Amino acid sequence: MSRPVIVANCSGFFGDRISAAREMVEGGPIDVLTGDWLAELTMLILARQRMKHGPGAGYARTFLTQMEQVLGTCRDKGIRVVSNAGGLDPQGCADALTELIDKLGIGPVSIGVVTGDDLMPRMGELDEPWTNLDTRESPEGIAFLTANAYLGGEPVTAALAAGADVVITGRVTDAALVVGPAAWWHGWSYADAAAGDREMLDRLAGAVVAGHAIECGAQVTGGNYSFFASLPDMEHVGFPIAEVADDGSSVITKHPGTGGAVTVGTVTAQLLYEIGGAAYANPDATARFDSITLTQQGPDRVRISGVRGETPPERLKVAANYLGGFRNAMTLVITGLDAEAKADLALRTITGLSLLEALEPGMSAATRASRSTLAVRELDVDWSPATVEDPASTADAQSLLRLTVRDMDPKAVGKPFTTAVVESALASYPGMFPTAPPGEGAPYGVYWPTTVERSAARPVVTVDGAVVEVRRHLLTEFPVAWEPPVQHGHLHEVGDTVRVPLGRIAGARSGDKGGAANVGVWIPAGVPDRAAAYSWLVELLTPERVRELLPEAALLGIDVHPLPNLHAVNIVIHGLLGRGVAENARSDPQAKGLGEHLRARLVDIPAALLPDAGMDLA
Repeated sequence: MSRPVIVANCSGFFGDRISAAREMVEGGPIDVLTGDWLAELTMLILARQRMKHGPGAGYARTFLTQMEQVLGTCRDKGIRVVSNAGGLDPQGCADALTELIDKLGIGPVSIGVVTGDDLMPRMGELDEPWTNLDTRESPEGIAFLTANAYLGGEPVTAALAAGADVVITGRVTDAALVVGPAAWWHGWSYADAAAGDREMLDRLAGAVVAGHAIECGAQVTGGNYSFFASLPDMEHVGFPIAEVADDGSSVITKHPGTGGAVTVGTVTAQLLYEIGGAAYANPDATARFDSITLTQQGPDRVRISGVRGETPPERLKVAANYLGGFRNAMTLVITGLDAEAKADLALRTITGLSLLEALEPGMSAATRASRSTLAVRELDVDWSPATVEDPASTADAQSLLRLTVRDMDPKAVGKPFTTAVVESALASYPGMFPTAPPGEGAPYGVYWPTTVERSAARPVVTVDGAVVEVRRHLLTEFPVAWEPPVQHGHLHEVGDTVRVPLGRIAGARSGDKGGAANVGVWIPAGVPDRAAAYSWLVELLTPERVRELLPEAALLGIDVHPLPNLHAVNIVIHGLLGRGVAENARSDPQAKGLGEHLRARLVDIPAALLPDAGMDLA
């Protein structure tokens, strides 16, 4: 049994800390340096970048900046590099890296390239409905700009096995950046997993969980953490490391002397980020999140074990995008008394709609626009009234009225819209002013999640230009599934309750998955009677109660998935984010703050369950 492979992350998104690569390479021993550059929105950004600069330019250029800083050291120390920074143009990224290597004079460096995720050249040939997973719409009349299947870790493994020092991929799953190196290091068999080998599925699933834990960089070491105030040196949080063992278990850690912390809580928070139910599907294996066991092994060391794997899905997820048209927005500030009457006057003046009409539940943006005086295709109205009863500051007294318009014609969302707002400035409610001066409309994209048959996505791997074979594996005819043990609720006497914020007893982490918002809520290990508190949490967070606590979700579909082993529940709110971050007009388009909003809501918590004031829950 070989020692664990040490995989370090240096990027959680396109725009993350540039110095992280150097910090990970110089901070201690690692075997593989990896980073995730690709979010759903990033593919649109790279598409626009390619449209501006030409073919071959659709990759994350910050990857080259990091490689300029560390590639020579990686070569000298034998550290392999695996990155999805190739985006829409992995070969273009590889060509640019080759030029950089020649410029720095640090060769030879073997470069592996993984392609085959881009379905655009073959979409018309494939017999697929391309149905939108969120809305169930058909794509008739849509001209897609990008369409990329999520590949797994196997092509990464093939490139490393063929001697690649650096592997550049296009759209692979975030977890594949760890699965690929772990399978290469330990000699795991994807063929055995596809054939239903339980042990191999468990190993790959364990690596999937480890990959999910570190994919978002510092989020697992204290970033975006509910109990951040209890963590040290948060001004410069360290990036994470996954030590993946041959049996699929792993230890999440970070380099000594770096900020933040790795605790059962920080790992739990990240595991709950942007997931759905207990079965977390990846192309190599489906990981059961209701099988995970977390153990604090020591300072900044959390062990992930017990992960059970199931057969991977027969279809692969596809991230597609198209240009939706042009949009513009203006936000009006409303101060003090009679806020609703002021907002109503502003709306009637600018759009011809009353506030009540504009906020009619369930009304589509297109219907709202058709009833207004604005000649646009869609109109969104977001009303955020002030909540302070006796505002001591001007800011406390301010409400916000945000208008967003969309149309295929850039002129329609330009001056005709902004002029209607500006012309009312001295003829409307007292104290009227916008948060920013008027501007022109800008193009926006729309995310379209769908699926494709596995056989349609054909991974192509090259190392220094030579093609490396990636075998195809037929999935077993008898899918392997795992049945979680029956969970018995921990009965308790409710007793007296105290009305306090939910965050007094629970942490939360939220984010986006296309048009859905995800909120993971968990009971921290520091809560004295954790089992009883978790039982209470499950009873509290029913779909009906979530709709009460988060009124913006009142008319939406809500799924609540208990994860007893993590003392957590995962809430999925369908449709809260419209068609995803690039299209929706919410002030928090990725639902990043939704979890903290939920924690701020007052609920009746049994007094016997509440931790003492000042208790460390991190």
